[in-house]
Amino acid sequence: MKGILGKKVGMTRIFNEQGEVIPVTIIEAGPCYVAQRKTMEQDGYNAVQLGFEEVPSKKLTRPEMEHLRKKGLPALRHLRELRLTEDESYSEGEKIMADVFQVGERVDVIGLSKGRGFAGVMKRHGFSGGPKTHGQSDRPRSPGSVGSGTTPGRVYKGLHMAGHMGDDRVTVESLEVMMVDAERNLLAVRGGVPGGKGGLLIIREARKQG
Repeated sequence: MKGILGKKVGMTRIFNEQGEVIPVTIIEAGPCYVAQRKTMEQDGYNAVQLGFEEVPSKKLTRPEMEHLRKKGLPALRHLRELRLTEDESYSEGEKIMADVFQVGERVDVIGLSKGRGFAGVMKRHGFSGGPKTHGQSDRPRSPGSVGSGTTPGRVYKGLHMAGHMGDDRVTVESLEVMMVDAERNLLAVRGGVPGGKGGLLIIREARKQG
């Protein structure tokens, strides 16, 4: 499964041949380096470890720097694995650019959603809140009852309640690639992707094509 690491640049719009407006997200994709190749014989599964974003060596720990030095690679801030099928082959040290994808292909984009801090049930889960009449003026954003006092006499695990919102790994599936600029390492995909500007993204071949 081919893929690449990138950074979210932001959103804009482009026009197709029919003059229709298409909202797109611009992603700085690559260049990435193959830092390690994992095989079924040695590791029990097929995968490739990609490195992205060159940084000064002092930004990395000694084990990280030594791992990359052995492969003849520069200091890279991000290392992520992508699973491969048996017929796919990558060599350590190989450079992967944005043109690994073509216009019209479908991709899955994985990233961390924006953190929203502690949120109530209306913002976090879309609850409608309680009635604002009948003497309940102080409970308009309350979750209401969360359990009974008799059987089962407890709160069910997984019940939608207030709590930490966002900062979760999110996958947006089957986005269409609208533009590939290998010279500037840019990809444009139709629609939005998780996270804020500058956030790390994994762009991989879509599991659901079409």
